[in-house]
Formats: sequence, C-alpha cells, structure tokens
Amino acid sequence: MRVDLSAISTPSSRRLFLRRVALAGGALAFPDVIPAAALGADAQVAPSNRVAMGFIGMGRQALYANLPWHLSSRETQVVAVCDVDAWRLEQARQKVEAAYAAQRASGQFRGCAAYRDFREVLARKDVDAVMISTPDHWHAYMAVAAARAGKDIALEKPISLSVAEGRAIVNAVRQHQRVFRTDTEVRSELKFLQLVQVVRNGLLGKVQRVLAGVPKDLAPLAQRPPAMPVPPDLDYDLWQGPAPARPYTEQRVHPVRDASKRPGWMMIRDYSQGMIANWGAHILDIVQWALNTERTGPVEVEGTGVFPQDNLWDVLQDFQVRYRYASGVEVFYSNAGRPFVRVEGAEGWIEHTWFKAEGFIASNEAWLSWKPGPNDISFPLLTEKQDFVNCVKSRRETMIPAEVGHRTTTLCQIGHIAIEVGGKLQWDPEAERFRNSEAANRLLTRPSRAPWQV
Repeated sequence: MRVDLSAISTPSSRRLFLRRVALAGGALAFPDVIPAAALGADAQVAPSNRVAMGFIGMGRQALYANLPWHLSSRETQVVAVCDVDAWRLEQARQKVEAAYAAQRASGQFRGCAAYRDFREVLARKDVDAVMISTPDHWHAYMAVAAARAGKDIALEKPISLSVAEGRAIVNAVRQHQRVFRTDTEVRSELKFLQLVQVVRNGLLGKVQRVLAGVPKDLAPLAQRPPAMPVPPDLDYDLWQGPAPARPYTEQRVHPVRDASKRPGWMMIRDYSQGMIANWGAHILDIVQWALNTERTGPVEVEGTGVFPQDNLWDVLQDFQVRYRYASGVEVFYSNAGRPFVRVEGAEGWIEHTWFKAEGFIASNEAWLSWKPGPNDISFPLLTEKQDFVNCVKSRRETMIPAEVGHRTTTLCQIGHIAIEVGGKLQWDPEAERFRNSEAANRLLTRPSRAPWQV
C-alpha cells in the first residue's frame, strides 16, 4: 500500500499553481522573506540551533493551539504559513509577524512567507520541519510529501483516514529518515502518565480489562443544505484535494472569515471519522501505552453504532467497540460522554477522567501518589511541541512516532469498520488485514479522486 504523490508535483502542476498565484496578485502570496538565520540578536538562541518551521493549515487548531507555542519558543522560527483560505492565511501571517515584532527591540518584523499551496512550503530549502494542521483528509498526503521533501513532521491527529494511509506515512518517514511526532497533548497530562506508570510497573497485577470513553458529539445535525457560491477567499478545489468532489456549502468546510468556531468538515465522513477517531486518537493512545502494545494491536474487534440518515453531517453519533488482544485483555471503547481510561487488573483498578480535578481514582489510594524508583519504568513529562523540537535536534524518536500514532489511529479505524460491516472481525496486526472478511478489507483504503491516488 502506498500513497502516490507524483501526480501533484509535476512541472505542469507547478506552472498552474504559479499562474494562479500571479493572477491573484498582491503581497499575500509571496511577501519578503527574512531567513531565520538573520534574526539572531533578539532570539537569544544561536541561529544554527533554531528549527525553521513551516505551518500548513491555519484554521482554529493551528491559530489557537499549535502556533502560539512556536511563536513563544526561542528554539523555533516560524518562517512560512500556508492555507487555501486567503483570509485565514492573512490572519496567520499577521499573527506571526506581530508576535516576532513584539520580541524585537525595534518593535518591527516582516519575514513570514504566506502560501496558498503546501507544495511551495515543502520546496523551500530553509524549512526544517512542518506542522500540519489541515482537515484530516489531507494528513497522509501532506505527511508523505513532506517526508519525501526531507522535512521533519508534526502531524495533527488522527494522522490518517485509513489504515493504508497510515502505513504509507510510516513507510515514508522510515525511508527518508525523518523525525515524526503525532501531535496530541494527551501524554503531557500528568495523571494519565501516572496511570500508565502504575500499570506498566505491575502494581495492578495482570491486566484483565480496560474501559475507555470519549465525549459525545453534541453538534446539531445539518440537513442537506443547497449548494452555495464558493467564497472568493477559498480555493475550494485545493481544499477538497483527494476527497470526492462535492458542491460547496459553508457547513461542509468552515465558517467564512471566522476561525474560532468548529468547522463542519469534522462531522463529514469524506473528511473525518468523527469522535471515534478525533478523540479516540487521544484516549486510545493512553490505552495502547498502558498495555505496552504501542506497535501492534488487537486480534479481534466488534462494534455497534448509529450513523445519521440523510444528513450532511454523517459521522457516527453513538458507538460501542470491543477489542480483544492476544494476551486476553479486552478493551471496551465508547462515546460514554467523558474522556477517560480505566484499567482493571487482578490486584485492583485505576482510572482517570481528563480535565476533571477529582477524576484520578483507584482501588488503592496509594497508587495515586506512587512514583517510579530508579529501577522502575518511567516516562518524561513534557509538552508534545517540546518533545518534537528536542527530537528534531537530537534525531531521536519522539514519544509518539509514526508507527505508534498509526497503530492508535488503526484502532479507531478498525472499530469504525467493524461497525460498518457488522459481526466479529479477526484482525491480523502484523499483516494489517482482517482474516475473515474481504468486505472489511476493502475499507482499509478509501476512494480518492485524481490526481490524488491511494
């Protein structure tokens, strides 16, 4: 299984892009660029030690969650931003330049390049790494292209929309020897880290069962709205990219000239798998981490769920999935209304609900304050952004590298497939195929439109 990006990097494709930029006019597409190396005095870190970052996708997640950390870091320099929406792109450029201007004695800064097409960011030799915060349907294609271009990659979760796409990311990262970080902050949550350390050090005895939950999607369903004119700011064809071609409506994409609200694409299966994967990429990562199954998966899966009928927003509304591992451990995963993990063993249980101050509980209260000794299994506590930057510099593997992020995303995807197909499915985590259902195997890839082929 591979992702073939050759069709989107041809000379004719590049000429078309450049012609479109020229026709668009204005300074938005290609502002003056000041290399990161020229910003030494005020940055307080030697230029050779700063990581030059390109940001691809400048929506809500990028503007409010991903970009601020890098703008405040003395170890990175944001040199380029990219989005198919011109308004969002300009908001991002202004945000970057205002932040850097505030850090300089002169109070002035110009030098963040802005691009409509991600390929132009990847073509820049001075970009060391990219932060990809696009809609999910673009994740795998951009990550593979970035690896081929020699860029290190921080990729929003879930990292793919199919098992085949996830494996393509892993293969590309390995082939091109790139640093990769699945961008979820869940391992930076102290109580989840403590829970994992208690389980991995055997305090619960033999693990028997895991319960995991995520919130319900409370967004109201959208009846199928009529087609609308494409806003002048948006390159809708490029936004759709590898997804099936559909008529434009604002509820399909994101609010016009407003990056603060939740985008509609998160509730549409052409672009996302909804809460089972969006939140599952957080919570099931903790499950895999606690079970020490980060680079493998279960051997059996079955599930039930409810898909909306005749609605634009068509992702799963309710779901329950059961996984069984070769060890005999069973994992029960549902949108129970709260983000939590509970691990049950022969000697007791431990549980944590994310964002809930009193959510860290256990059958043995001493486990809540237990700390690993020098000979115990322990893990560092640091932000996902700092982990990525550290590893870009050291060339070591991040805490959630491509293989680990792929395996967690695969859990979400095979659970989704089990609901679609029905019945009890036998999963081969080595071959990444179902043993007893060709109908299920056909869902390990997803259709895409030319010129983006899987």
